[in-house]
Amino acid sequence: MPDVLLLLPDALLILAGFLICRYTALDRPIWEAAEKLVYYLLFPVLLFNSIVRTPLQPAETLSLGGAGMAVVLLGMGLAYALRAWPGVDARAHASGAQVAFRFNSYVALALAERLQGAQGVAWVALLVALCVPLCNVGAVLPLARHGGHGLIRELARNPLILGTLAGLAANLAGLRLPEPAALTLHRIGLAALPLGLMAVGAGLRLGALREAPGLATALLAIRHALLPLFALGLGRWLDLAAGQQLVLLMFAALPTASSCYVLAAHMGGHAAFVAGLVTLSTLVGMLSLPVWLGLWQSLR
Repeated sequence: MPDVLLLLPDALLILAGFLICRYTALDRPIWEAAEKLVYYLLFPVLLFNSIVRTPLQPAETLSLGGAGMAVVLLGMGLAYALRAWPGVDARAHASGAQVAFRFNSYVALALAERLQGAQGVAWVALLVALCVPLCNVGAVLPLARHGGHGLIRELARNPLILGTLAGLAANLAGLRLPEPAALTLHRIGLAALPLGLMAVGAGLRLGALREAPGLATALLAIRHALLPLFALGLGRWLDLAAGQQLVLLMFAALPTASSCYVLAAHMGGHAAFVAGLVTLSTLVGMLSLPVWLGLWQSLR
């Protein structure tokens, strides 16, 4: 599949959720239950599986891992800084800031295999293991602060963080589940991405983006322009191997995570605003990812 079409299935799943919710008997109450299933079970299992099943080899990719964390930290810093803009809606910012630095790890794994084969998948697995806990902490922080929740309590019980940390611990400990258990978890995790994306569509109100258009533009600019530009320069400055430079740039240019919406919905945030951002990020990523990868090729 051409790179520009790699995200098309995700966009179509969002559209399917939107149409089903609005034009069939499967309306909002059904999707509210589906969001809980995704948040508390499917996504944590998928995160656990994606980390535990792939060798990390951290000693061989220390610079790449550090560069990936630098990309995420820059995104967090820029997103948080937008709170100081005059007139920024606090609820929209607390909910949407995560869109600027979180990433769709499943698109990352699929693209890495296409670009660099098994070695690329291993590199992305390391980035996922290092950056998903960081991203989830960064996403929970403003939502917990805005909603008056205890931060430590929210972090300690967040199922996405728990699933990620459990996968990382199991991977580093060399845990290998019995095949029936591993296959069962794998099949549970497979349901997370399509159902999560359809839940995004079911909660979609693009009109919500009109409530804070400047904030939405800034967050998507960080995700799809500033972070890839930073990664492009950082990979060259660190003199990473060519394949690692490509993977780092791809990582920085990914669309945001579909679980942004699920997290916002379950922490009392502005879920409709985040659903619009996730949808636009997916659509923008379909166009911007091939552009960034082509630019890297031209600069080699």
